[in-house]
Amino acid sequence: MIVRIMGEGQLELPESALEELNALDAAVETAVEAGDVDTFTTALGELLTAVRRLGNPVPEDFLHDSDLILPPADASIDEVRAMLSDDGLIPG
Repeated sequence: MIVRIMGEGQLELPESALEELNALDAAVETAVEAGDVDTFTTALGELLTAVRRLGNPVPEDFLHDSDLILPPADASIDEVRAMLSDDGLIPG
């Protein structure tokens, strides 16, 4: 699975990472729904850190569509709210 963090680039993640990422994604979604900016900032940071830790950078010259696009670490709660689907940021 190819994940793009906006403003950073793409990372390739194994499907086995989805369980951990979905738990972190749920925390982001809960914070957004509650309008809790502090918890949202922490949860988004933890999600992006996990993607970076679990993923391998995709070479810049490799052209492949991203399976998922995640917001940058400095995204506002309103920007992320607009990106959320029924499954959060990460489907599954």
